[in-house]
Amino acid sequence: MNYNQIFERLWADYIANNPHAKKVYDLFHNEGELVVNDHIAFRTFNEASININALAETFLDNGYEKRGEYSFENKHLFAKHYEHKTDKLAPRVFISELVLEDFSSDFQQIIRSEIKCMDKNILLSDELIYSGNVWSKPSFINYEKLKKESEYAAWVYVFGFRANHFTVSVNHLKKYDSLAKVNSFLKQNGFLINDVDGEIKGSPEELLEQSSIKSGLIKVDFVEGEYEIPSCYYEFAKRYNDKDGKLYSGFIAKSADKIFESTDFYKIKD
Repeated sequence: MNYNQIFERLWADYIANNPHAKKVYDLFHNEGELVVNDHIAFRTFNEASININALAETFLDNGYEKRGEYSFENKHLFAKHYEHKTDKLAPRVFISELVLEDFSSDFQQIIRSEIKCMDKNILLSDELIYSGNVWSKPSFINYEKLKKESEYAAWVYVFGFRANHFTVSVNHLKKYDSLAKVNSFLKQNGFLINDVDGEIKGSPEELLEQSSIKSGLIKVDFVEGEYEIPSCYYEFAKRYNDKDGKLYSGFIAKSADKIFESTDFYKIKD
């Protein structure tokens, strides 16, 4: 399987479980825009069998290499990003992991007990990044417990291993060539923008601007019944050239910190 097939498979899962994301794609496509993927992201925990390095193996085996590392102290996260060695058009891959040791014993117990239940065959195969929820049916009580300490952990507990978001490269858009235009277009079509710390994170001076819609709400079958919670989101990124004229290809930690909150729990106001 080459990297194009990997992304096609991840995209198929992403839009199947997040129809709102497909609507975003269709909006731009119907405007005649070329929708190019800047990067995708995954979430996980810092357990050896499922950590960043474990998830990265599929990409490393298909022409990718590590390019950057990032720390998020407030959210107790560490991340790495990867790029294809030769194909500059290949999407970047951003993988983050939660530092479990920074949380309460009850919190750790919930997560570690789920990890112990994982099918070892998945861990030994190339299927981990596509596998979704690989543990037992989630408990809404546990979801709520995890959410109090980490929205990130609660998301991974329910949705597991899949693309947390895809990202439209604004550099490749023509009519909507700025994040202000993108956000305005999305709001006109009924989407909620993640406005934590402003709708646009970053700046031209930092060589990267990012924005995102809030995750769509989907119904999830918990042990206690069906509940509606945020799923995945769609991001938008515009990159700028550095002083040497080279397009910036990394990430800004303080911006990504706020983008993470696109999956935070919310309810639609009446």
